[in-house]
Amino acid sequence: MHNSAMTSLLLENGALRCELRPDLGGCIAGLWRGQQPVLQSTPAAELASVRVSGSYPLLPFSNRIGYRKLHWAGQDYVLPQNFAPEPHTIHGVAWERAWRVEEASASHAVLAYQHQADASWPFAFEGRQTIRLGHNALEMRLSITNRAAEAAPAGLGWHPYFAKSAQTRIQFAATGRWDMGADKLPTQRQPSPGLDTDCTRLDVDHCFDGWSGALQLTEGGLRLQVSSDLDCLVVFTTPGRDSIAIEPVSHVNNALALAQQAGQSPQSLGLRVLQAGETFSATMRIQMEKVA
Repeated sequence: MHNSAMTSLLLENGALRCELRPDLGGCIAGLWRGQQPVLQSTPAAELASVRVSGSYPLLPFSNRIGYRKLHWAGQDYVLPQNFAPEPHTIHGVAWERAWRVEEASASHAVLAYQHQADASWPFAFEGRQTIRLGHNALEMRLSITNRAAEAAPAGLGWHPYFAKSAQTRIQFAATGRWDMGADKLPTQRQPSPGLDTDCTRLDVDHCFDGWSGALQLTEGGLRLQVSSDLDCLVVFTTPGRDSIAIEPVSHVNNALALAQQAGQSPQSLGLRVLQAGETFSATMRIQMEKVA
């Protein structure tokens, strides 16, 4: 972790309030509509760990790289174990590093992160987040630019935790689900229509593909419409948790190794191959409205 003085930003628009911690993985500490938390929310000044934030960016990959082994362009790399006791590398590197504030106003912020090739990720890249609070929606844009001299694999996504109660219901359409093995890596793809269920007894930790890009979550008198131009969605919760992770991502978990094992291109599982200087961007929106 690169230590720096705490920085926090407050965005406000009407009843919506969003607090950011650029220094703590460029994360959203909390999102509230009035006094009601929309995401798992902690005041920015009190947030001690990015892992309990409302949302954080996933760069330059989502989810896990199995057993820390990255094979690319004839080279083998062993990445750090950053989520012990799991034997994998998880969620990229940007959530573990400080971001800098490039722009900030009352209702929007632009954050950036420059990555130099290191033991955590061997390819230089630049990450950029735009976070904008509308009257009834949070809008986010996330970009990765390859700053290495050669082509490099790249993925991105968001890891928001939404508040969950006995009344929470999730609904979205997809075409497939990657079943998770005991080692938290995907094993095989099954056809799946998505989910349309109450969350009370939901026990899920899967990546869905063929996601329609739209999701509805009802919780505590709020109807949330989550939308993205990405087509993979990781959903994680257990009956004992008071949050549900709903993660729009660009690729299937452990995509590079899965594709290589199957003799497929990384792109077949959603991973991008960015040429030097090339940028990949995506958007996510959380719209909020009161329901009776």
